[in-house]
Amino acid sequence: MPKLLLEILVDYCDRLLKIDEFDDWPGAHNGLQAENRQGVTRIAAAVDASLATVERAIEAQADLLLVHHGLFWSAKHPWKGHHYRLLRALLDSDLAVYSAHLPLDVHPVYGNNACLAQALEWRNPQEFFAQRGRNLGIKFETQIGRETLTEKLNNILRRSPALLPGGPEICQSVGIVTGGAGAELQLAANEGVDTFITGEGPHWTYAMAEETGINVFYGGHYATETFGVKALAEHLAEKFELTWCFIDHPTGL
Repeated sequence: MPKLLLEILVDYCDRLLKIDEFDDWPGAHNGLQAENRQGVTRIAAAVDASLATVERAIEAQADLLLVHHGLFWSAKHPWKGHHYRLLRALLDSDLAVYSAHLPLDVHPVYGNNACLAQALEWRNPQEFFAQRGRNLGIKFETQIGRETLTEKLNNILRRSPALLPGGPEICQSVGIVTGGAGAELQLAANEGVDTFITGEGPHWTYAMAEETGINVFYGGHYATETFGVKALAEHLAEKFELTWCFIDHPTGL
């Protein structure tokens, strides 16, 4: 099978995810983070770019590692120790790395928020959680018992979510922001939801949930952000006649 030119895949992803429109956090660097020479026939998708996931992508004979959390969140110099091993692995294997952080969180079809909502069988999302110049979440009007929602999230995420039961037993307005949005619990409460689903948050949010009258589900930062890279990799594989695999490397957080 001839390899797809990396530039074609990157250009398509950049346009699909509209990465130029995002004011992301420092270090995110959406888009191509490491190029290769030989093009792409196989994609490996992972939540995080790390030495461990790079090595597993190489074992899977991937040409491109597609991730949500990229290589540059913290300093990667000097090039020694595990930083050197990571750089050496990328160069020796000719493995490219493409990262999409906020653009993949919020995409209406392939995003983490949208895919989690789809798994919950919720439709007709409303924009929610205004931050960094745009709405980073979605919310839904529904009628679902808190215990029922706990069970659903447990089945979807394959882990028991931590529940902060500060709100009503029947959830009627539920907001979703995958990842680490718990520290912004007040923002979610100010936008009118009685239940907030995210990945993780600090200890003090338990008291805030009680005081603001909101339920909070912490489903795990990793677990809530597996959806986007899977959905995007599957879409790219179908569109460009590639193969793909998911590298499951959970942090437990």
